Amino acid sequence: MKQLILDLRPDCPPTLENFVPGGNAELLENLTRLAAARSGPAHLYLWGCPGSGRSHLLRATAARALESGRPAFFLSAEDVSACLPEDKNALLAVDDVDRLSPDAQIALFNAFNRAAANAQSLLLSGPAAPRGLAPGLREDLRTRIGQSLVFEVRPLDDTARSAILHSLAAQRGLRLTGEVAGFLLTHARRDPPGMAAALDALDAASLEHKRPVTLPLLRELMRQGLRI
Repeated sequence: MKQLILDLRPDCPPTLENFVPGGNAELLENLTRLAAARSGPAHLYLWGCPGSGRSHLLRATAARALESGRPAFFLSAEDVSACLPEDKNALLAVDDVDRLSPDAQIALFNAFNRAAANAQSLLLSGPAAPRGLAPGLREDLRTRIGQSLVFEVRPLDDTARSAILHSLAAQRGLRLTGEVAGFLLTHARRDPPGMAAALDALDAASLEHKRPVTLPLLRELMRQGLRI
């Protein structure tokens, strides 16, 4: 299996490189092209369950666009007001469209309508496919979103999670037994940042107690309040 080299520290900015692709290779290819596009509107909507990496991908794609010299804006739902940037050739990344206020929904609908004239691209995310978005979303906006290129962010399988967990442990100089790895994969958060946070907490506790990482130590630390 190819070694995974990941930098998932809490202060590490999201990039397309430190997103573990799993079954999302085609999505990453499209996001890379979207970030670099310099003509014509191209809209993409991605959806997935919490912790699937939707926000990571929007932030990373906006950052990649800026690196390539393209204007780009990342906006969470709460950041969107009654208008959106109209910069020519800009990439507008709007997270959690299901949580947009009524005024923000109008702003996004208007952004769709003027995208061709402004040569803008819209990159949007939500927790469900367009048809499954919250009833409070305007139907005309839902239709526009559904006309975009739509991708589901596919969750990692257990093989990929195990490889990531062992790679993150190796970066921290931790040796994980099969028992510890299996326990973490079953009981800890299953997204890569969550796994990294669990390993950081376990590493700190192991150093504090001057004991190697074992399943008895892990269970003892959890009884004492360690959160993984």
